[in-house]
Amino acid sequence: MTTRIFIDGAAGTTGLEIRDRLQGREEFELLVLDDAQRKDETARREALHEADIAILCLPDDAAREAVKLAEGSNTRIIDASSAHRVADGWTYGFPELIGHEKIAEARFVSNPGCYPTGFLALVAPLVRAGLLPADWPYTVNAVSGFSGGGNALIERFNSHPDIAFRTYGLDLDHKHLPEMKRHAGLEHPVLFAPSVVPAHRGMIVEVPLHLGAMAARPHSDSLRQALGQFYAEAPVVKVVQDEAVSELLLHNDAQPHDGLELRVFGNEGGWNARLIARLDNLGKGASGAAIQNLNIMCGLPETTGLRL
Repeated sequence: MTTRIFIDGAAGTTGLEIRDRLQGREEFELLVLDDAQRKDETARREALHEADIAILCLPDDAAREAVKLAEGSNTRIIDASSAHRVADGWTYGFPELIGHEKIAEARFVSNPGCYPTGFLALVAPLVRAGLLPADWPYTVNAVSGFSGGGNALIERFNSHPDIAFRTYGLDLDHKHLPEMKRHAGLEHPVLFAPSVVPAHRGMIVEVPLHLGAMAARPHSDSLRQALGQFYAEAPVVKVVQDEAVSELLLHNDAQPHDGLELRVFGNEGGWNARLIARLDNLGKGASGAAIQNLNIMCGLPETTGLRL
């Protein structure tokens, strides 16, 4: 028996990648609307009601509208927007942190954001373990390929090849802040400094820490070991324990990848640390995460169809 899937917003970057990954998989039947129908409310409502699982790849307001259109159906929903990441009644779709069983049983799953995926993968397990304090003023420095901004930002970078670097979120009120605070179990919002470089895909998320100023004075080696233990059975997340590198790179020709790579760098003595996550903003940061959650919701091996 196949599972009927409707991707609402299949023309965007995330939707296109999800559709590409699902085509040819015999477990699924894709419900597809043509260009005229995909903006027609009646056609969308019918598809949302006909589907077993709908994946929303829409702006936040449109995602909320889609959930209302699905009312009265039994359709399960994966929302790739940020509309429901801290909403009551929604399960946060980060199986390594939330638990696979919760996602398997959920009707409404909210896909994590790309930047929060890196931050939460690094910080949430360490706060839970008591190695990092929940009341620390955390800073996040992050850089992404321009595809993370959707079609408008892709067009901007492609049409203005002189753009070398873009920093934004300068009002200090980025939409990812509630998500990072809630799911890391923090007492304060993080100070988030996102930026974009002229590469299509790829992302580095960094959390610098002055461990020596913390009351418990944790050592960088302890953080690395704890992350390794936490993700020991996670096929999508890799904690690098012993690789000595002097730099981390993003490449213009990077291929799609659904894994998440975590590193902890410490100075001599271990009292300063840089926690760094590297991922594909369109992979584990978006489409890959949606496919992973879809697999779990359908009782399939979670890595089926992933590029690892």
